[in-house]
Amino acid sequence: MPTYVYQVINPDGTDGETFEVFQKMSDSPLKKHPETGEPVRRVPQAAHVAGNWSDHATKQKLSDKNLDRLGFTKYQKAGDGHYEKRAGSGPDTLSAD
Repeated sequence: MPTYVYQVINPDGTDGETFEVFQKMSDSPLKKHPETGEPVRRVPQAAHVAGNWSDHATKQKLSDKNLDRLGFTKYQKAGDGHYEKRAGSGPDTLSAD
């Protein structure tokens, strides 16, 4: 269900507080604040579409499985100056000692 942003219209015509409401796309826009009864208007918002640079896409690209497939080696810090291999070839551990 989409989240819509609404803004209270003050008695003098200025913009008041904003709030969010979960509504079906088929629902008509609110005319009054659900709690206070003040008049409101829906504020247009840009749609959020997950694309090539979304958090999900970035996590997939940097996953251990994908890095290994592409020939990269990934080490993760396991302690003070100690790293363990998570993907790729090379030694299983690295140490700063």
